[in-house]
Amino acid sequence: MAVRQDSAMARLSGLLLCGALLGFACLDPGVGVEVKVPAEPLSTPVGKTAELTCSYSTSVGDSFALEWSFVPPGKPLSASHPILYFTNGHLYPTGSQAKRASLLQNPPTGGVATLKLTDVHPSDTGTYLCQVNNPPDFYTNGLGLINLTVLVPPSSPLCSKSGQTSVGGSAALKCSSSQGAPRPVYNWVRLGSSPTPSLGSMVQDEVSGQLILTNLSLTYSGTYRCVATNQMGSASCELTLSVTDPSKGRVAGALIGVLLGVLLLSVAAFCLIRFQKDRRKRPKETYGGSDIREDAIAPGISEQTSVRPDSSKGLLQRPPSSSSVTTTKSKLPMVV
Repeated sequence: MAVRQDSAMARLSGLLLCGALLGFACLDPGVGVEVKVPAEPLSTPVGKTAELTCSYSTSVGDSFALEWSFVPPGKPLSASHPILYFTNGHLYPTGSQAKRASLLQNPPTGGVATLKLTDVHPSDTGTYLCQVNNPPDFYTNGLGLINLTVLVPPSSPLCSKSGQTSVGGSAALKCSSSQGAPRPVYNWVRLGSSPTPSLGSMVQDEVSGQLILTNLSLTYSGTYRCVATNQMGSASCELTLSVTDPSKGRVAGALIGVLLGVLLLSVAAFCLIRFQKDRRKRPKETYGGSDIREDAIAPGISEQTSVRPDSSKGLLQRPPSSSSVTTTKSKLPMVV
């Protein structure tokens, strides 16, 4: 009884002090609204059901209202959008999560306002607000915040490489998964029994999934595997790195050039020898084009034509050829 009296006296003293300071009578605000939610973040595997625990204490009256809302990651609380709300004895689901959202107790008038969200998606990750309003209990905000993370195993990562993959150069091996929550960590390993490159020439970033290889040598050639891991599982990809030696390429090019030169010389020598053999096989002519025979017959003169001397003129006279002289007999009568 003494405790109750002391409490009542303290309450009355507070009201009198409030009135003295403000100049008017202060009303007793009644029982305050108190909302309780877990202090630790909540995580649920993708596809499972999440229960967001929320409880409250107040004197539930006709003006009691409960609202659950959602804030995407990186957004302010003012950007929240409602999931469901309860007022005037009725429950109203709303928004894109309406078909998957419900209350653990309906109606939520017994002090429990826990939200159930079935078949959670990666897009359900964010902050959830449990807010209770019960006028005239206004002097507390009646608000609780719960952070939910939907756990997603890493998707198959994509492996790629860049840089100068020749002896003495540097290369970067990259690995990245498009999905995974929490964010995966990446680890590169080399497959096979080949000698492992020295640690000083390998720099690995587990967060970005990048492996830097410097001062490359032929021993770096081989198959590398990247493993992406989080608490939900792991996935991997592989790629093959081939380190080339430019000096060997130059030697091979010079050797090919020499072989081609020898081949061309051999073909030219063969053609020359063949030409000489063909020339020796041709028949030799007795007389050249400029030689003149004394007994040769001029063109167009028959071999039967003979040359006789003309004693009267001292010249050689050739009788007319029968083939070139034609005797024409006149058809007119001779006159004696």
